[in-house]
Amino acid sequence: QVQLVESGGGLVQAGGSLRLSCAASGRTASTIIIGWFRQAPGKEREFVAAITWSGANTYYADSVKGRSTIVRDNAKNTVFLQMNSLKPEDTAVYYCAAMRLKIAPTMDKNAFDYWGQGTQVTVSS
Repeated sequence: QVQLVESGGGLVQAGGSLRLSCAASGRTASTIIIGWFRQAPGKEREFVAAITWSGANTYYADSVKGRSTIVRDNAKNTVFLQMNSLKPEDTAVYYCAAMRLKIAPTMDKNAFDYWGQGTQVTVSS
């Protein structure tokens, strides 16, 4: 089992920034990718960004590319998502997720095995 705890959400004005944190614990040795997803009211959960456990590769949704950066702190087993130039449409609950070793990993939410409880991000206009 892998436990994930998110933090860093909050209320911010449009154009502002937030840094979300995802602390991983448990059997992280089998983890290959940590991802961030978000879900707005009435909408499907969607991919935001991801990073390989080694930190060597990163992936971004087009909607946040150029405005967000995902990094990993190896010593703390923590992944950070820095989000800048926030827009009202970024408002959602943001979830951290972990993927175990797979032959053909994808960024589909169904490919992730463990999920955190989520942290609310609200961007006011």
